[in-house]
Amino acid sequence: MNTKDVLYELRTRNGLSQDELAEKLFVTRQAVSRWENGETVPNTETLKLLSNLFHVSINTLLGAPRQLICQCCGMPLDDEIIGRNSDGSLNEDYCKWCYADGTYTYGDMDELIEVCVGHMAGEGFSPEQARAYLKQSLPRLDYWRRHDELGDGGQFEAFKRQLIEEINALDIPGMPKLDKLNALVGSYVNLAYPLPGGASVKFLDDRTTYLGNQLESERGDDRCFGVLANADFILICTYGEGGADPELVLYKKR
Repeated sequence: MNTKDVLYELRTRNGLSQDELAEKLFVTRQAVSRWENGETVPNTETLKLLSNLFHVSINTLLGAPRQLICQCCGMPLDDEIIGRNSDGSLNEDYCKWCYADGTYTYGDMDELIEVCVGHMAGEGFSPEQARAYLKQSLPRLDYWRRHDELGDGGQFEAFKRQLIEEINALDIPGMPKLDKLNALVGSYVNLAYPLPGGASVKFLDDRTTYLGNQLESERGDDRCFGVLANADFILICTYGEGGADPELVLYKKR
């Protein structure tokens, strides 16, 4: 799809006239018309505004001329899983599990490999094949080649360790010791708390990345524990096999 077609589709899908889009971008209606006719292409700054307005990458606006790859884990990227900078803009170099709100969520390559192996093992890879592939491919990615430059000196890892200590100190009956926290995204966690009358309320923002993990009960029954946390709260829930009927165990404001 060409840029002119992408812009027309995004504008009409969002119910905007050319005048309304022009007003949001601080340009004239004639400029929007020329873009949609293929006479001109928005400049770099306008592309950034369009990206923020429609929540799509600049790569998509330009007709997806290249395949985006997360420069931390190697995952192919599309607009739904691209990470965001601290100002909310998309960062087309990373997925939202490796880079969230301007923060790199992995400082240890071996930790990332173990997380990725669990996903790749069900996609035609044996755990050994997945691990060998990742050990070879990850060091070639920009984040790991420039880790000393891009890293935060271990600050985020220290924050994760502090959260792990606080969660383990809660001593929830049946919950095993937590060893690590991974980046999770609201829509993938899909946690809702049931209310009387059959209604439910969501505690998570689908656009927000949290730290969390899932743990099987140390008592050997079919209950599991979901752990979620960020700088503002620690949330522990239990749920049965298949994730049905979650029960809130603790909600702690920090």
